[in-house]
Amino acid sequence: APLAQIAKDFGLSVTTLKRWIAIADRKESGAGPAATESAEMRELKKRNRLLEQENEILRRAAAYLARDINPK
Repeated sequence: APLAQIAKDFGLSVTTLKRWIAIADRKESGAGPAATESAEMRELKKRNRLLEQENEILRRAAAYLARDINPK
């Protein structure tokens, strides 16, 4: 059906209907990948933080063991 007929059936102006369609299209095209990428980014940041903590623990353990092996 033409937009003019749909707008008339709902008691809207054609301009309003076109604006609503444009907004819906933008939300559809942008929400899917952005939401997925955002969730993935949170998981990657969480993983990175964990790896940094593990690296710090290993660095401190290596320093402790090196001190015991080669005392000054």
